[in-house]
Amino acid sequence: MTMMGGGSVFGGAGNAPGLPFAGVPQEMQAGVDALIADEPQHLTEPVVFSHRRGERDRRPLTLRRLLARHKRSLVAALALVAVESATLQAGPKLTQVGIDDGILKHSMTVVVTVALIYLASVGLTGLASAARVRVTGRLAAWVMHDLRITVFTHLQRLSMGFFTAEKAGVLMTRMTSDVENLQQLVQDGLAQFAIQGLTMVVVTAVLFGYNVKLALITVVVIVPVLTALSLWFRHASNIGYSRARDGISATLADLSESLHGISQVRASDRRSRNILAHRKVVGQYRDANDDTALINGIYGPSTQLVGFLGQAMILAVSGHMVLRHELTVGELIAFSLYLNSFFAPIQQLVQLYNVYQQGQSSVTKLRELLDTEPTVAESPDAAELPPVRGELLFEDVGFGYLEDRPVLSGVNLRVRAGETIALVGPTGAGKSTLARLIVRFYDPTGGRVLIDGHDLRDLSITSLRRQLGVVPQEPFLFGGTIRDNVSFGRPEATDEEVWEAIRATGLESLVERMPEGIDTVVHERGQSLSSGERQLLALARAFLVRPRVLVLDEATSNLDLQSESRIEAALDALLEGRTAVLVAHRLSTAMKADRIAVVDDGRVIEVGGHDELVAAGGRYADMFATWSRHGGAPHEP
Repeated sequence: MTMMGGGSVFGGAGNAPGLPFAGVPQEMQAGVDALIADEPQHLTEPVVFSHRRGERDRRPLTLRRLLARHKRSLVAALALVAVESATLQAGPKLTQVGIDDGILKHSMTVVVTVALIYLASVGLTGLASAARVRVTGRLAAWVMHDLRITVFTHLQRLSMGFFTAEKAGVLMTRMTSDVENLQQLVQDGLAQFAIQGLTMVVVTAVLFGYNVKLALITVVVIVPVLTALSLWFRHASNIGYSRARDGISATLADLSESLHGISQVRASDRRSRNILAHRKVVGQYRDANDDTALINGIYGPSTQLVGFLGQAMILAVSGHMVLRHELTVGELIAFSLYLNSFFAPIQQLVQLYNVYQQGQSSVTKLRELLDTEPTVAESPDAAELPPVRGELLFEDVGFGYLEDRPVLSGVNLRVRAGETIALVGPTGAGKSTLARLIVRFYDPTGGRVLIDGHDLRDLSITSLRRQLGVVPQEPFLFGGTIRDNVSFGRPEATDEEVWEAIRATGLESLVERMPEGIDTVVHERGQSLSSGERQLLALARAFLVRPRVLVLDEATSNLDLQSESRIEAALDALLEGRTAVLVAHRLSTAMKADRIAVVDDGRVIEVGGHDELVAAGGRYADMFATWSRHGGAPHEP
């Protein structure tokens, strides 16, 4: 905006002369304040996370449990449903009065009065419906909020073995499609169920009030047939929608895997085969949907046919009763209208039952997820781990990811406090598994792992992980800035501390070239950085945390020789006075450790310093000789 006379065109006191208006006009401030006050506030409470499930979390997930947490909104919704259902049924009765007492008796006063009451009932129905939609919408939003938090919290609690076995796409389905199905059910489905169900109850009572004979024909002849059809539909649709939920899970899982592995797909020219494989998965999902469509195609028209036949039967009987003066014309029309109101909810319930079945299938899938127990569970009487010196001890440790395929067997190894030990050996020997047992991603199936004499299974997971640092073989960068990723383990770290960690790992020149420095946003999973740069950022993350025990799982495997040499001094500074376990990809890395443990076939077969092991002429000596023959080049033992 242009400025006049050196001030704001709005005359705002807080606006500097010559600058564009950037404030709120005084006459609008009250409205802005009211709007801000009405804005929802999130994360106002501190997050309390427990590795142990509470008693409430152990109860099976049901719709009743989800709704019970919001009783006030639920009661309000039910009250509005009752009002809406009652006012909807005023029309036929008013029609009867208008015909019998107004039109047939030539009373314009009655006709006008009935018309005005009819308009009032329509208005009241509209108001009740609008209020009900608002209440159920808020109820659904809060229920889904609670459910998403519950599921996400449970996912944080589950062990690494669960995520190894389960596909990411399947878990995404639980948090998206399944939750959305439940939201649709809570927001509109359940309310409509209540409205239509209550309508049938009210109309049934009214029908008996008008004529018992006609009402009995409706209830005794027609209702049993509709009930039998509904029972069949319930069983068949339950199976069909369960298949459909599995189908969408498989589809999203295949899509997720293809997107994450897109570079390998392109490099291997697997696009045609991937399309064929995805077509098969999508085809199975389509077949499941075809089955549910067939079930609906049988049930819907069948119930409509029964309704039409029932109406024809009732009309024939009631018409005969009018001719015999057993019913008035107004009562006949009212009964016909109420009869239509009796069958209309049945047709609505057919469609609503589809929503209900989808929601129930989603509840089943989510219940199965929430009933999954973590394999690495925290003991109810877990002790807090005091500050440690860092001594590690493996006592006759055995472990296998699968019951019939042991990875480790009878491992005995002591790592002294402050010592750096390197684990070397062939691929699949169990080196990374030993590292994962130290940080308690898994628990041994036999023996014990101890830190300063404490069995890891007797300690609280939080107090243990607080004193451990991990640099994985494949570092993961989260969406956000470089600062966010480096300070992931210490969000409260200052910028100077972040820069210190960056300098220590030799990343200073890289970060300084970035357009926003440490505030530069990295692409998803850090794809804008090289493998070595991502690994260096992971090392910087560990530098900033400075744990008592550090586990590096082949943390230098993605670094070239120049990058590796850059961080050698940094590693020395980081490891000084700390216990470190290095899963070594390169013997040049292992040689810098205080001791080397050779792992082969799930056992520790040699332990000692580099010179000592070479002199012993064992497995490590053979590995070193092979490495030397290749000129000390990077080599996978």
